[in-house]
Amino acid sequence: METPENEKFRDSIGTIDKSGKRSWVFPKKPSGVFYKYRTYVSYFLLVFLLSAPFIKINGNQFLLFNVLERKFNIFGFPFWPQDFHLLVVSMIIGVVFIILFTVVFGRIFCGWICPQTIFLEMVFRKIEYWIDGDRGKQIRLSKQPWNAEKIRKRLLKWFIFFVISFIIANVFLAYLIGGDTLISYITGDPFDNVSTLISLTIFTCVFYFIFAWFREQVCIIACPYGRLQGVLLDNKTINVAYDYKRGEGEKGRAKFRKNEVRSEVGKGDCIDCKQCVVVCPTNIDIRNGTQLECVNCTACIDECDHMMESVGLPKGLIRYASEDNIANNNPFKFTARMKGYSAVLFILVGILIGMLFLRNDVEATILRLPGQLYEHKENNIISNVYTYKVINKTTKDINNVSYKILSHKGTIKLVSNHNFTVPKQGLAEGTLFIELNAAALKKDKEKLKIGVFSGDKLIETAITNFLGPRSYK
Repeated sequence: METPENEKFRDSIGTIDKSGKRSWVFPKKPSGVFYKYRTYVSYFLLVFLLSAPFIKINGNQFLLFNVLERKFNIFGFPFWPQDFHLLVVSMIIGVVFIILFTVVFGRIFCGWICPQTIFLEMVFRKIEYWIDGDRGKQIRLSKQPWNAEKIRKRLLKWFIFFVISFIIANVFLAYLIGGDTLISYITGDPFDNVSTLISLTIFTCVFYFIFAWFREQVCIIACPYGRLQGVLLDNKTINVAYDYKRGEGEKGRAKFRKNEVRSEVGKGDCIDCKQCVVVCPTNIDIRNGTQLECVNCTACIDECDHMMESVGLPKGLIRYASEDNIANNNPFKFTARMKGYSAVLFILVGILIGMLFLRNDVEATILRLPGQLYEHKENNIISNVYTYKVINKTTKDINNVSYKILSHKGTIKLVSNHNFTVPKQGLAEGTLFIELNAAALKKDKEKLKIGVFSGDKLIETAITNFLGPRSYK
């Protein structure tokens, strides 16, 4: 079936020309109210992204995603391998929140919050505008031969891009290995940590490739979120949208003519200046409707408002609106679908909060040594051998740790024969013996409740099995 003429733009993406080659985008430098607010939001998020690995709360890094050592910190809360269920619930909450946010506001996350957009539009493009100039100058520079001016500008831009990519790579590495670890590597001999240096070089090259060449292709081709929006958006979703009813009128778009009353001749308010196209960072025409490439950056809103103001027409021809609002002038309503996602999100957040309150800062496990039976000692004493492990999730050492049996009368003997210390954010493990009088055993397999004490303070309890002879059931 042949594609209708007015839908043929969907057969290809805006950054590919008719021959299938990359069509380099030279967007006009945006300006306006939304761009100003985006700039404020972006600078705040840039400060947050660059500083989060070095901020600490109660000694814990604010954000840490150490996959290799399976240590994660979310907003200062440490998550250990034993807390994997909490991390999973947190990730599910994040996914549900993004889904709800997309159902309501479309791809606004991409234009306002996504690190890719923030770094590209608010850092790298600003440097490009400073060195190469605005859209027209950039196009002329790309077409001119490699003379002294072009070589100088290209080398300067590429050098600055590489330096910034190197800084981003260091921050990215700090999220993975920890801010303190990264600083120790930077201040130390780089050849003592060759593997980290190689990783840093790879990350730097990847970021340089993304921001110097691949650019908006990440949002269009690589990012799964752009594909996901296709199944999440509906006619109630608020997007950056063109008001085609007002813009097209009865006779469609037409160039502006001075002193002409457009409504009287049936012309729409769109003056076909195409400024919304030249300012778009993904090279689309928003007047064609919602498209995969649109990241809701609002550059077209600012540019259209400026043009409407210049010709004396009302602003808002391109604005945040839903299809239902434009087609039927219906106000925004919180639909049943949105309420369903909100309910799920509310329940999950409640579950996570409950889990966090029930979560212990110390975890202890005591397990019988595999393959070992009980030992019959003098005075009718039965002994079992165990391995123990105590995990300290806090940022302070736990000193003078000992074990006591809470459920039965008996003794616990550590192989080390003295109390021990559990280091901060670390663990202590070893071997111990539990001894009970055979008369206290009611069956051949007893459940014991063991208390973990720091001095005289009970800090955790553990349950383990104790084996005895069948004759003492």
